[in-house]
Amino acid sequence: MDLRKIKKLIDLLEESNLAEIEIKEGEESVRLSRVPKGGVPAMAAPVAAPMQAEHHRPAAAPAAPAPGPSAESVGKSVKEAPDGHVVRSPMVGTFYASPNPEAPAFVKVGQTVKAGDTLGIIEAMKMFNPIEADVSGTVTAILVENGQPVEFDEPMFVIS
Repeated sequence: MDLRKIKKLIDLLEESNLAEIEIKEGEESVRLSRVPKGGVPAMAAPVAAPMQAEHHRPAAAPAAPAPGPSAESVGKSVKEAPDGHVVRSPMVGTFYASPNPEAPAFVKVGQTVKAGDTLGIIEAMKMFNPIEADVSGTVTAILVENGQPVEFDEPMFVIS
């Protein structure tokens, strides 16, 4: 999508009372959203179209929850998370717990991992980036859910 079109969309969003706008053009799509004044600044986030590959995630299908982690261990905030080494997101994107929807999750709570083991993947700009353990130990908490958007430096896993 042309940068000039994105700038026009930003102007349209600013001139209107809309909080969010999403435009799809072929396989490309752009979603712009804003927070009311006094909140977090609005930012334009391109939404990556799914790739035709082993990691294909249909846009219309809801993300299936990853088997294994208990409800109390998934989605905890850092304050509630157990003590240990926190693995943080190195980028903004969408977190996936498995290589494809039919495959089991890379890791489960209670599983022992070695430094370099894949914990999950983040899809960003049509690229699937592995998230690797940077320490060896036991996964004591998974702080993100399958299909959840993640921010840069967001806590994702706790390893002790």
